[in-house]
Amino acid sequence: MTVNLSDRLSLPCGAILSNRIAKAGMSEQLAARDGAPTDELRRLYATWARSGAGLLITGNVMINRDGLVEPRNVILDDDRHLNKFKTWADTVHAGGPAAVWMQINHPGRVATVPFTRRPVAPSANREPVPGYNLRKPRELTASRIQELVRSYARTAELAVAAGFDGVQIHAGHGYLLSQFLSPLANTRDDHYGRDAAGRRRALLETVTAVRAAIGPRLPVSVKLNSTDFQHGGLTETESLDVARALADSGVDLLEITGGNYAEPAMEGVHHTGRGTAGEAYFLGYAAEVRRRLTVPLMLTGGLRTRDTMHRLLNDGAVDVAGIARPMAFVPDYPARVLAGEPEPVLPLGPRPTGYRPLDGYLQLAAHNAQFHRMASGRPPATRTGISTILRALTTMTGAMTRQATLPR
Repeated sequence: MTVNLSDRLSLPCGAILSNRIAKAGMSEQLAARDGAPTDELRRLYATWARSGAGLLITGNVMINRDGLVEPRNVILDDDRHLNKFKTWADTVHAGGPAAVWMQINHPGRVATVPFTRRPVAPSANREPVPGYNLRKPRELTASRIQELVRSYARTAELAVAAGFDGVQIHAGHGYLLSQFLSPLANTRDDHYGRDAAGRRRALLETVTAVRAAIGPRLPVSVKLNSTDFQHGGLTETESLDVARALADSGVDLLEITGGNYAEPAMEGVHHTGRGTAGEAYFLGYAAEVRRRLTVPLMLTGGLRTRDTMHRLLNDGAVDVAGIARPMAFVPDYPARVLAGEPEPVLPLGPRPTGYRPLDGYLQLAAHNAQFHRMASGRPPATRTGISTILRALTTMTGAMTRQATLPR
């Protein structure tokens, strides 16, 4: 039977997605200084609600305010702004049939603000990327790990109380749960480390706690690295074992990605350094997961054309096509794909420097500049010049400085 991108998808929990295209999570940096959703953020999601995607996954929503990935991250660690989160979810639901899931996260050792706080991590190992490696993280105690697991669950509980249709636990891209999975970042000798089973324990405990918090009828998703693309990091073989454990735990959708700040494969700059890798960066891993497991799969990274997405669905490799960066420049990209229109031509992006961590950061800045344009009611720019990048970097730097002075 032919599977179409417009077909609905029933998830194991009983939830239904209206089609097979999802907007993957991208960090928006549009919250208020205290982490509350803003009118700007809602304006951006009102645009994406009309995108044609069957699922919108938010960017990083932080589980506590002691660790942020970037300035102006959304924070949901109590109910002080729950009405604003409800308005955010209602904005999406008013725009069309798309479901909206909250991506919940903690940065671990790649926390960037406030600068004076010492980051935490599975082990006291520095992040190799310049800037982050200035601060040696504090190794988490077992009791503090369990507190953070409860924080993930609390954020998930608040998300569904605010009207979000599900949650996604971020365990990729070198953030905290990804650090636990990495033999490079996690050198513990207790039951949260020591071996592969120990390294995945924190993630599995988080999935269990989140499921208990939101119940059996709402989706729980995990975003997982296929590999870290680092010598000594999470390998594809070990990641397959993690995927199997997640399937056994009852996740409803496993999103496949890869890379981190040191090796930003998710930005398409790994190895080539030119951002010209072919479509479906992590397809080989997805095919291996599909050979072994029946858990619903979402693949994100480099997907651009209708033909590729359609082929992956009908080959049985994946169930959902994830689109991220194209929706920064063409917010209705899914609708155009579903309508059979020619795929829009996307800007080339910043000229690569050849240094992968910097190239990944410049890519993020370029796309963040487009989010801010849409959030202010303007259309995305049709090209990404050096002036756009410089303005974005200036904005991000200023936000970091202001965030660092915010009382906690």
